[in-house]
Amino acid sequence: MGPHAFERPVQIRFSHCDPAGIVFFPQYLVMLQNLIEDWFTEGLGQPYAELLGPRRLGLPTVSLACEFAAPSRLGDQVMLGLTLDRITACSIELSLGCRCGEQQRMRARQTLVTAALDGQRAVPIPDDVREALERFLQQQPVSR
Repeated sequence: MGPHAFERPVQIRFSHCDPAGIVFFPQYLVMLQNLIEDWFTEGLGQPYAELLGPRRLGLPTVSLACEFAAPSRLGDQVMLGLTLDRITACSIELSLGCRCGEQQRMRARQTLVTAALDGQRAVPIPDDVREALERFLQQQPVSR
């Protein structure tokens, strides 16, 4: 798998690893959440902290599927990436992954729903966020 539409390098640290010195699988989810936050802030121009803070808009995960192809080890420099696959009225679908060079380490498919933090219910994607998502979708490469 080649590059994703939004990518960030990550150094695999001791805190990511289990006693065998490989990434403990839940740590990938933490790294991917960090990537999503960076994507909203830097890639979409929608500061993640403002969405959750003043705007009270959450982005909980409602679907997640992961595949682990090869271990990542302490000291590896990996590339995390995401591609926006689909936008619906209240959700977005993403393809995410981790690679080291050309070797795929893990991949995931994740659906996030926009939710009002006050009341914890799904709400339509706000217009400004939808516009940023649609711009990103149009600008990302067609194939990976």
